Amino acid sequence: MDPMEAIKATFFQECDELLGDLEAGLLTLETGDGNSETVNAVFRAVHSVKGGAGAFGLEPLVRFAHVFETTMDMVRSGALAPDPDVIKVLLRAADHLADHVSVAKGNDTPLTGEDGLVAELEALSSGGGAGGAAHAPTPAAAAVPDEPDFGFSPMMISLDDGPGDAPAAVADWVVSFTPKDVMYRNANDALPLMRELSRLGPVVVQCDIDSVPVLDALDPLGAYLTWTVTLTAPDVTRERIVDVFEFVDGDCLFTVESAAVETPEISIVMPDLEPLIATEPDMPEPVAAAPGPAPAPAAPTAAAPAPAAPAADAGPAAEGRTSEAAAPTIRVDLDRVDRLIDLVGELVINQAMLAQRVMESGVARSSNIALGLDDLEQLTREIQDSVMAIRAQPVKSVFQRMPRLAREVAAMTGKRVRLVTEGEGTEVDKTVIERLAEPLTHMLRNSIDHGLETPEERRAVGKPEEGVVKLAAMHRSGRIVIEISDDGKGIDRVRVRDIAIKRGLIEPDAALSDEEIDNLIFAPGFSTAAVISDVSGRGVGMDVVKRSIQALGGRITIVSKPGVGSTFTLSLPLTLAVLDGMVVTVGEQTLVVPITAIVETLQPKPGDIQALGPEGFVLSVRGVYVPMIDVAEAMGWTDNASTGTGVTLLVESGVGGLAALTVDAIQGQRQVVIKSLELNYQQVDGIAAATILGDGRVALILDVDAIISLRKRAAPQPSPQLAIAS
Repeated sequence: MDPMEAIKATFFQECDELLGDLEAGLLTLETGDGNSETVNAVFRAVHSVKGGAGAFGLEPLVRFAHVFETTMDMVRSGALAPDPDVIKVLLRAADHLADHVSVAKGNDTPLTGEDGLVAELEALSSGGGAGGAAHAPTPAAAAVPDEPDFGFSPMMISLDDGPGDAPAAVADWVVSFTPKDVMYRNANDALPLMRELSRLGPVVVQCDIDSVPVLDALDPLGAYLTWTVTLTAPDVTRERIVDVFEFVDGDCLFTVESAAVETPEISIVMPDLEPLIATEPDMPEPVAAAPGPAPAPAAPTAAAPAPAAPAADAGPAAEGRTSEAAAPTIRVDLDRVDRLIDLVGELVINQAMLAQRVMESGVARSSNIALGLDDLEQLTREIQDSVMAIRAQPVKSVFQRMPRLAREVAAMTGKRVRLVTEGEGTEVDKTVIERLAEPLTHMLRNSIDHGLETPEERRAVGKPEEGVVKLAAMHRSGRIVIEISDDGKGIDRVRVRDIAIKRGLIEPDAALSDEEIDNLIFAPGFSTAAVISDVSGRGVGMDVVKRSIQALGGRITIVSKPGVGSTFTLSLPLTLAVLDGMVVTVGEQTLVVPITAIVETLQPKPGDIQALGPEGFVLSVRGVYVPMIDVAEAMGWTDNASTGTGVTLLVESGVGGLAALTVDAIQGQRQVVIKSLELNYQQVDGIAAATILGDGRVALILDVDAIISLRKRAAPQPSPQLAIAS
C-alpha cells in the first residue's frame, strides 16, 4: 500500500472517533449537562478533523470545518450561548461534517443544503442566534476584526537571528514555541497556532532558524524551528494562551512568560519535563529574588505565592495535562490480533491435551509434573484472558451512531424523541461489536416508528409529547445484555394476532400466550405498518435482528405492557472465541454446557420428580417445580424421556426461566475454544458451536436457550398450579 494511503486510512479511522466524540459532546450540551471541558472537547474534535483534512488537501472538508470551528470558538469564548436553537444548528453541522468525511473516503454521499447551513453558522458567529436573537460578544471576541478568508489578524513574521532584531512592541506576553517531530506527523502545524494567538491581540512573530542543519543532514520529517511570539493583549489571561496549545499537548515544548517584569512570573512546560521541574530541590523563586525598584507593597505580594503560582495560574486545563495524561496506545493491524488469538486458542487445546495424557499415564497429582501442569494451566488462562482483553472494546463505538439515527427517524415520522444511553463503557469482544450495529439500528428504528406515539397521541393520553427511548448495556452472568426500551404504546397483541392470521403465520384457532404473540413480530415478512415508508412497512428488519443475534450465540426477549411501553433484551456472549463449560456425557455423545447458564448440579431423589401427563416430568427444587428436559430426547437421540436416573443440571435461560436438563454423567469443568459449526458443517438445532477436547475428540456446545425453546414448542409447559397439584 502507498504510505500516504496508509496514513490517510489512519486519518479516516481517527475521524470516525472524533465525529463520535463531537456528536456525544453536542448531545451532552443539549441536555444541559455540559461544561467548559465539553465545549473544548467539541472544539478540539472539529479542529482535529480540519487539521488532518488540510494535510491531505481535502479543501471542501477544510472549508466547512473552518466555518464550524469558528462558530464553536464563539461558544468556547462565551460570545455565543449554547442554547437549544444553537445546538440544533451545531448538530446539523456535525452531520454535514460527517457527510464531508464520507465523501472524502470515496463514498457517493450527496451533499445538499451546505450553503444554507454555512449561512446559519456564519450568522451565529457574527453575533446572531439561531432564531435571530443576538448574543453579546465578549471583549476578546469583539476585538477580532472582520476576517472573511482565514479568521485571523495580520501578523509580522521575522526570520532574523533573535528577539533583539525584532520590531519594538509593547508586549504583555512572550510565547516561545518549539515543535517536535511528532507534531507534524500528527498533521498539525505552527501557522494555525500563530493564527489563534493573533486572534487574542496584535502579535509579532519571530522564527529562529539557527537549529536548521545543512541540506545533506536535513531530515525531511524533522522539526528544527523555534517560534517566539510577542503578544499585546492586556485583558488576556495565561489560561487563554495555554488553551491555544492544547491541541498539540505533548507534541511540542513551549513557555508563556509575562513581559511585565524582567524575570518571568511563570514558565509553563509540557508534561514530559514537568516531573524534573517539580522535583528539583533547589528550584529558585525568581520573582522573590528579582532585583529592581518595584514598589514595596507589590514585592511581598508577588513573592509569597511564588512556589504555588504554576498551579494557580495554569488553571484546570494545565492541571489535567499533568494528572490525567492519556495512556500511550498503539495501532495494530486486526489480522495480527486475530492470528494471536487463534494461536492462544491452539495453546489452550494443546495444554488440555497434555493434561489429559499425563492424567491417563497415572502420574500422581502431587508430582512435580502434575504441579507444573497446574502452573501451565494457570499461565495459559492468564495469557488467554490478556489476549482477549486486547480485542475487548466498549460498546460506545456502536452507541454513538444511534443519536443521529434517532434524530433522522424522528424527523421522518414527525415524532419527538429523546434517546438516553447507559453503560457505554461496557466492554465486549470486537467481533461482537462489529455485528451489533445492524440489529441495534433495526430495533431503534422499530422502537421510534412502531413503539412511540405521535406528540398528539401522547398528549391525549397524558404523556409528555417527547417520547423516551433508552439504550443500555451491562454485564450479567458472564454475558453482555443490551436493552432497548421505550415509553410508548406497547405491542398491540390483538392487531399482531390478526395480521399473523391473515398472512398464514398461525391458525385462526391457535392458543398463544402473550409471549408467543409478541414473538410473532420476528416472523419473516411480518409488519404492522399500515403504509410502506422510508422507515418501515416492507416486512424486513426484526427477522433480520433475530437471525443476527442467534448467529452471535445470543437470544432476544420481549417484555411489553400496553400503554406503558416495550423492552427488547439482547443477551450475547462476551466473546466468540472461548468459554468456560461443563463437559457432560449424553448417550454416546460428549457435550459442553456453558457455565454461565448453570445454576447448580444435583442428583434428584425419586420423591422430587413428579409425572405430568403421559410423557412430561417436573422436578421439585426447594419448593419450586421446574420442567425437566431430557437432553438426549430433545436432541432426537432417544425416544424415551429419562426419569432423572442420571445427573441433573439446573439451568436458567432468558426464554423460559429455570429448567432441569438431564444428562448421563459429568466429566468435569473445562475452558474450551469455540469453533463455528455452521461454517465447518451446518447449523444444528440445539447446538451453538463445537470445540476440541484434550483427547482430540470434537464435542458439541449445547445451546441451552434453544433446547428449552424446542421443548416448549414440542409440549407446552404446565402452569405452577398444575405442577403443584400433580
